[in-house]
This record gives sequence, structure tokens and C-alpha cells, in this order.
Amino acid sequence: METELEHLLISTHKAEMIAHMATHPEQFDEAVKLAISDKQPYSWRAAWLLWSCMEKNDRRIQKYLQDIIGTLIAKNDDHQRELIKILHQMKLSEEYEGFLFDLCAAIWKKTDKKPSVRFNAFKMISKIAKGRPDLENEATLLAQEQYVGTLSSSAQKSITRMLKEIKSEGRSDSWA
Repeated sequence: METELEHLLISTHKAEMIAHMATHPEQFDEAVKLAISDKQPYSWRAAWLLWSCMEKNDRRIQKYLQDIIGTLIAKNDDHQRELIKILHQMKLSEEYEGFLFDLCAAIWKKTDKKPSVRFNAFKMISKIAKGRPDLENEATLLAQEQYVGTLSSSAQKSITRMLKEIKSEGRSDSWA
């Protein structure tokens, strides 16, 4: 039987979904659990909605971080993209960052994946690598032509900008 939230996810526009979540905060946990599950077409749509309803470093998502990261690699491209966008808004422990860096690197290296999921994976790699000289070289290696060449020119420029930010963060931290 379809829940109220599940019905909403497939029958309304995003603005209506966001308004519904604002007036029904008790359904936030259901949305997170649905986003982690494999109940399509609801799961990726729940992740898509959550990204628009959550606060930066949302405490309601904190307790699900391990589950979100743990299921990430098994999801399809669109679902992975939306979960990465959620994780990008969260403050992560070093342990989670290391694991997520490796997962995002694996996603990034798969050039047959959708460019949008790969780009979001690299954004996460960049976020984690900033200020971490130990990851600066790895991020640079991941930006080789064999990986970047399959992206649009605007995405390539964004990757170059992210690399510059990683390198400048690393230098500023080493002078402190």
C-alpha cells in the first residue's frame, strides 16, 4: 500500500512536495528511510526532495549518515547523485570522509556513468580534499584527461577551478 508521502512523490510537482514537507515535519524520517531504500520510483525521488528540504548539516540526517554512505555504491546513477548532494551538505567525521572519498573516487572513475553523478562525486572529492595535503595529490590524479575528457567544457572548467581551490587550501594550511 502506497503511503501519503510515496503518493506525493510521484503525483505532484517539487514545489508542492517541499510545501508538504514543511507542513508535515513528522514525515522527514520516512523520507530519509525511503531515500536509503530500494523502493523505486520513490527512493531516488525522496533523496531528490530531501536535498531541497534539508538544512546545512541537518541534525535529522546525522543519524542516517552511515546508512546513506553504506548504500551509496549500490544505487543507480540518479539516486547516487541525489544522495551525494545530501552528503555534500553534511559535516562528516574523518572516518566517514575517508570512506566517502573512496566511494566517490570509484564513481568518478566510471566514465560510462552519467556526467551529473560523476560531477557531483568530484564535488564531494573536492570538498573532502580541501585543506588535506594528503588528499591533494590523489584529487589531482583523479582529474587526469582520461576522466575529465568525457565531460562538457563547462564541467571541465569547474573541475579545474575545484583543483585550484584544493591546492590553495592546502598551501594556506601548511603556512599556519
